[in-house]
Amino acid sequence: MMPKQAATIQEGKSILLQEADAIRSMSERLDENFSRAVELMLGCAGKIIISGMGKSGIIGQKIAATLSSTGTTAIFLHPADAAHGDLGVVSERDTVICLSKSGMTEELNFILPALRERKAAIIAFTGNPRSYLAMNADVVLDTGIEQEACPYDLAPTTSTTAMLAMGDALAICLMKKKNFTDQEFALTHPKGSLGKQLTMRVGDVMATGDALPLVNEEATISDLILEMTSKRYGVSGVVDAEGRLTGIFTDGDLRRLVQTGNTFLDKKASEVMTANPKTVSADLLAKQCLEILETWRITQLIVCDAEKRPVGIVHIHDLVTLGL
Repeated sequence: MMPKQAATIQEGKSILLQEADAIRSMSERLDENFSRAVELMLGCAGKIIISGMGKSGIIGQKIAATLSSTGTTAIFLHPADAAHGDLGVVSERDTVICLSKSGMTEELNFILPALRERKAAIIAFTGNPRSYLAMNADVVLDTGIEQEACPYDLAPTTSTTAMLAMGDALAICLMKKKNFTDQEFALTHPKGSLGKQLTMRVGDVMATGDALPLVNEEATISDLILEMTSKRYGVSGVVDAEGRLTGIFTDGDLRRLVQTGNTFLDKKASEVMTANPKTVSADLLAKQCLEILETWRITQLIVCDAEKRPVGIVHIHDLVTLGL
């Protein structure tokens, strides 16, 4: 490793440790105000509104997103926009979290009297407990730091990391207080991997109608092979006169028949099928269906209703492609 590379890596480690130490110090100072903030948010009859300028505002947007995804309705309100009409979104039912390192951010402090007038509860994230923001807040959370990671102690770095960590702590504590489940989390993340695992069911991904390969028990082996090979699953279900699934025939079954060297073209589907095949229901989670396929080392499953009538088919490739 080149000396310059080693020096850069060491400097990076030093910055990370500095920010980690700031969070550790903040955790040691955490007091009853944190509990009060959680209870205030828990009892909020309206929404949580996050506000802050500059880099603090960007952190506020992330905190609002985290709250929204973990069971608490939250939005970000830019202080400058609030001063020009957007304060109309705030009501006495709301709780407002204001982020400011110094507690003296002009745009934020300008709207504080209006927030008080609207009787919204105010939680402050600040490192200055004697600031105008702190004195006008119902609860003050100390996010103070000794120094920014910036060598000039100017660029918001460690301070915004501290605010972000405090926001995460509030969101997760609130999430636990609300008994917010992973299933509820999935409903707010329907396109994500977890959302798919916890919400997507076999009925959402199975092929139906003409795509479903089926023959009746009296079908000839020729009809059975044609049905199996004309559709993309390499398998055909076999049903009785009432349409109930009684067996399955796969391309593997066909290879084994050929390898026997015996004549089989005069046989019926009921004579060559594998009886009582594994099936799944349409309301089974797709993730659970994938686990069944992997456990039994098979590539497809017929989907049946409560009376064993086939309603669809699902292939392992379709489930894997979905990112399950």
